[in-house]
Amino acid sequence: MATKTPAAPANPNVEEATVETARKLGLLPEEFERITEILGRTPNFTEVCIYSGMWSEHCSYKNSIALLKTLPRKGPRILAEAGQENAGLIDIGDGWACAFKIESHNHPSAIEPYQGAATGVGGINRDIFTMGARPIAQLNSLRFGDIATTASSRWHMRGVVKGIGDYGNAFGVPVLGGEVYFDPCYTTNPLVNAMSVGVVRTDKVISATSHGKGNPVYIVGSATGKDGIHGASFASKDITGSSVDDLPAVQVGDPFMEKLLLEASLELAQTDAIIGMQDMGAAGITCSTSEMSAKGEHGMDIHLDRVPLRQSDMQPWEILLSESQERMLVVVKKGREAEVKAIFDKWDLHCEHIGDVTGGGNLRYFWHGELVAQVPAESLVLGGGAPVYKREQKEPARFKENRKFRTDMVPVPQDMEQVAMELLGSPNIASKRWVYEQYDTMVRTLNLGTNAPSDAGLVLLRETGANKALAVTVDCNARYVNADPHVGTMIAVSEAARNIVCSGGQPAGVTNCLNFGNPYDPEVYWQFAQAIKGMSEACIEFKTPVTGGNVSFYNQSVIDGHEVAVFPTPTIGMVGVLDDVHKRMTLAFPAKGQLIFLIGKVTDDIACSEYLVRHHNVQHSPPPYFNLQEEHLVHVVVGHLIKRGLITAAHDVSDGGLWTTLVEMGLPNGLGFDIVTDGEIRPDAFLFGEGQGRVVVSITEEQEDGFLDLMRLSKVPFILLGHVTKGKLRVDDESFGTIEEARAVYEGVIPAIMEEQ
Repeated sequence: MATKTPAAPANPNVEEATVETARKLGLLPEEFERITEILGRTPNFTEVCIYSGMWSEHCSYKNSIALLKTLPRKGPRILAEAGQENAGLIDIGDGWACAFKIESHNHPSAIEPYQGAATGVGGINRDIFTMGARPIAQLNSLRFGDIATTASSRWHMRGVVKGIGDYGNAFGVPVLGGEVYFDPCYTTNPLVNAMSVGVVRTDKVISATSHGKGNPVYIVGSATGKDGIHGASFASKDITGSSVDDLPAVQVGDPFMEKLLLEASLELAQTDAIIGMQDMGAAGITCSTSEMSAKGEHGMDIHLDRVPLRQSDMQPWEILLSESQERMLVVVKKGREAEVKAIFDKWDLHCEHIGDVTGGGNLRYFWHGELVAQVPAESLVLGGGAPVYKREQKEPARFKENRKFRTDMVPVPQDMEQVAMELLGSPNIASKRWVYEQYDTMVRTLNLGTNAPSDAGLVLLRETGANKALAVTVDCNARYVNADPHVGTMIAVSEAARNIVCSGGQPAGVTNCLNFGNPYDPEVYWQFAQAIKGMSEACIEFKTPVTGGNVSFYNQSVIDGHEVAVFPTPTIGMVGVLDDVHKRMTLAFPAKGQLIFLIGKVTDDIACSEYLVRHHNVQHSPPPYFNLQEEHLVHVVVGHLIKRGLITAAHDVSDGGLWTTLVEMGLPNGLGFDIVTDGEIRPDAFLFGEGQGRVVVSITEEQEDGFLDLMRLSKVPFILLGHVTKGKLRVDDESFGTIEEARAVYEGVIPAIMEEQ
C-alpha cells in the first residue's frame, strides 16, 4: 500500500541528525542518504535510532536475505512459510500444528554469559507462545573455546549453562536435546543457539499483524527499562576488547514473569478478541510496531509516555529501542478492551493502551503529546524498504590445502585400545552429562527419552489426544563446514534427518541458526553462500523445507590486530513426526547376545575426524565421505526396519566414529560388544573414521530372517559386526576393556575439567 511521505515532526526541540551520527549508530553513509530520500527530509536523532535498529544486520538480514530466499520453503506439512510469522509452523495432523524456531544470543553471552543465555531462552519461547502455541520442548546448541586449557571458556560455559538452566527450569519447559562443541576459535566469541518447540490448534494460531483503523494497541508484560538498548546494533558488530563497555546492551530476564505472560497469552488465544500479537525482541517497540504494521499495511500512533517504565529519566529513543524482556505488543479488536484487560489483570501483568492503529502506513511516535518521530512502517522492515546487499565472495586458499589430505599420509596407531579410550576422553566426544543435569528434562512428564534414550529428543503430543510424538534435534559439525561449507552443511542437514529417522520419526521441517563471521569479508561471505547452497540441496532431498530461523554475522574477534572468525556454524534444528509412539526406537542395546549390524557404506576415510585432529594433530583435511543419495537410501531402509519391528536399537555413526557409536549404545544398560573389523579397511578408519550415511542396529535371532530379507532387497550395503556382550569390549579378539571402564572415561572428563577455576 502506498504511503504519503511523512512531514517533519512537530517537536521544534528535535534536532536534525548528521551522517556522522548515523555512522556511529551503525548505518552506512549511503543508508543515511536513502533514509533522507524516504522521508523527503533530514531525519532527526530519534528517527535515525529507529532506522539503525531496524536496518541493522540483526533485524534486516540485509546481507543475507537475498541468499536466504533461495532456500526451499514449501512442503506438504508447511502452514506458514519462512518469514510469515514469528516461527515456523507445520501440520502435525488431527487439527494441530507445531511451531518451532531457533535463534542465537551469541554476542550478549560473550560478555555476560548468564543473562545472555537466559534471555535467549526467554526470547525464543516468546516467539512460540505469541503464536498461541504452548512450548513443550527446548533444545540448545552451544560452542565454547578449549575448556581444558582456557579459564575464560570455562567461565563462559558455567554462565551459559546456568543461565539456560535457571531460566528454562523456572519457566517450566523441558530440555530434550542439544549439542556442545569445543574449539579454540570460539574462545572470545562463544555461540549460544536456543530452540523452542510448541503446539497449537490450527484454528487458534495468532498472527503477528496489525490492521483495522481505530483498533487499540497495548503493551503487555514487564515494564520497560534501559537494559538491551541498541542490542540489535550490538549484535551486528565484532566482539572486541572494549565490548564489555556495551554491557547495557545485554538484557535481563525474569522467567517467572515470562511464565505469567505465557499463561495469559494462551488464555487470550482462546478468545477472538485480538487482531495480532508479537514478541518485543530485537529493537523492542520499534520492531514490533513496524513489523506488525507493515504486514497489515496499516500505521500506528504510539504514545511513548504511556509505556510503563522502570526508570523515570528515559528518553523517547531509549523507550523505542529498549530490549527489556518479557514484553509483547497486542492489537485488540475495538470494543473488546475490557475482556483483554481482565485476562492480564488476572495474571497480575501490565496491560497498557499505548496507541491505536491508523490508516495509511506511517508510524507516528508521540512524547507527552508532541510528535518525536514519523516514518513509513514499510521502509523499516525486511521484505520492504530495508536494504538488500550481495557481498563479494572469494574462496579461501586453505580449501585447496584441505583437499590434499589422504588417509595414508598418517600411520596406523600401534595401540588401538589406548587411542580408543583417549578418544572417549575428548570433550567433543565425552558425555555432556555435566551440562544436561543442570536442565529440567522431566517437567510436564512428556519426555519419552528418559529411560530409553534415542538419537533425537522425543516428546509426547498429549494435547492432540492421539498416540503421536515429535522428534526434535539440533545438529552441526562446524569442523566439517569449515573444511567445505557446501558439503559440511549438507552433512549437518543429513545428520539431523538421520537422528530423527533413527528415533522412529519422519523428518518434516527445518529451522536454522546461521553463525558466521563478518559478511564484508569476501571469504566469510563465500562460506555463507556455499552453506546456503548445501542446505538447499539437502533439504530438497529430504523434503524438509526451511521454515525460518536466524542469521548471526560478526561472530569474530580482533586478536593481535587481526579479525579471526569462528568456524562457520550453520546449526540445523529439525522437527519430525512419529505417528505412533509405540514405534519409537532407542539407541540402547537391550540385551546380551543380540546381533550387531552396520548399515551403510564403509570407507577408508579418517578425514576431518576427531581422531585425526586429536591424535595426529592434523588440522587441514576435507570433510568425511558423504553421498547425499546414498544417505537418503539409508534413512529409507532404517525407517522401514523400525516400522516393521525388525530391529531393537538404532544409533547413527557420527562424531568419534563407529567405536564411539558402539560405546554409546552399550552405556545405558551396561552392555558391551564383540565385533570384527573389515580386513580391507584400515582399523583406525573402520573404528574412528566419520564417514557419513551409516547406522548401527541390533537385532534378535527372531528378527534376523526378516532383517536380512529387507536389507538384501534394499541394495543398501550392510555388514555383520558381531554381538552384544554382558559388558566386555572386544575388537578383533582383542580386549578394549569393559563398558564400565569406558564409562569412567566418557562421563568423567568434563566434570573434572569444570572443577578447575
